[in-house]
Amino acid sequence: MDDVPAGPASPGPRRPSLSVVVPVRDGGRDFERCLRRLRDSDLADFELIVVDDGSTDDSAAVAEQAGAVVVRLERPQGPAAARNRGAREAAAPLIFFLDADVAVHPETLGRALARFADDPGLSALFGSYDDTPQAPGLVSQFRNLLHHFVHQQGDFRDDIRPAHTFWTGCGVMRREVFLTFGGFDPRLYPRPAIEDIELGYRLTRAGHRIVLARDVQATHMKRWSLAEMIRTDIFRRGVPWMLLIRRSGTVETDLNVKATQKLCVALTGLSLAAAGAGLLGAIARLPGAAGLMLGAIAGVAAVVAVNRAFFAFLVRRKGWRFAGAAVPLQLVYYCCCGLSVVIAMTYWNLGRIRRLFTRPDKAVVPPPHLAIDRGEDSRRRPLRRRILRRAAEDSPIQEKTSS
Repeated sequence: MDDVPAGPASPGPRRPSLSVVVPVRDGGRDFERCLRRLRDSDLADFELIVVDDGSTDDSAAVAEQAGAVVVRLERPQGPAAARNRGAREAAAPLIFFLDADVAVHPETLGRALARFADDPGLSALFGSYDDTPQAPGLVSQFRNLLHHFVHQQGDFRDDIRPAHTFWTGCGVMRREVFLTFGGFDPRLYPRPAIEDIELGYRLTRAGHRIVLARDVQATHMKRWSLAEMIRTDIFRRGVPWMLLIRRSGTVETDLNVKATQKLCVALTGLSLAAAGAGLLGAIARLPGAAGLMLGAIAGVAAVVAVNRAFFAFLVRRKGWRFAGAAVPLQLVYYCCCGLSVVIAMTYWNLGRIRRLFTRPDKAVVPPPHLAIDRGEDSRRRPLRRRILRRAAEDSPIQEKTSS
């Protein structure tokens, strides 16, 4: 990596306009590229804060060489706690959260900063991955292109639209707002999960405004395996998000949980059930097996039809062969969504049953300083936290990524 300092090494005591906070744990080459792209930003008036979350490699030294303010955590505490620590160290009124495996474009920081300058009432903003993911392989390319496509959909005006979630892969928030709301919740999310979504819910519930800016983009360098994709979609996103929706009473219809996506989850489940029944019927030579198999094929065709805009996008970007190979991955994704609902609702209903047999005078009430409004009864939070933590611990600690 070239020994050229980034924005924070610029001389002068003037307060920076932006603080970039990057949590890292064993960042490797992707982290080096993340820092190089920050150095090449059109905007130079920013400070860079890197929170080393218990790395065992030379990530801290690489960050120091790049001119960053490095905060070292002796043991891994997870991205929620690491970002909170970085936000407390920040000097600028705006905090740009960036993942260590994400590389900004030259104009990314400037575009985000301009949005806040033009709109003093804006509390937070987030962007998306671009459509040129760097990691090779079908799963990595599919996963990152899916994220880009989802975040580019909706009713945009001047390249922005309202949102009520937040995203730390490439997102900005006013520091005062962030600190007022206590930041991310490392007790509820000690491992990478949906800590950013949960904070977004808290902000919008209190009347703060968040927007999705589709012209604020960055390149995702993460390498995905099929097993990691499944673990992430179920235990780090699906189950925690479903529990959050139930707990907060939110009717979610944005991004990955639009009505059409819920329909596709149902169609995928019915198609798999029909295919399984048809296969068993064929083995047993029962009548109607062929009809069930045709029904399964029709269900898959319906899923593709509902997602025709996405598959047309894949054809434009990667060709027909890639788009065809992506169909099974899309079905796997919907299966993960369906399983997440089943697991989350099982946990939720087990909790309700448990409360029926819990004496009211034995209910655990957290201290007042922990009673942050998350749209839930504070007496119920300990059970929900244990359930969610149990789900999160089924996957290894690593940096969180979006859908």
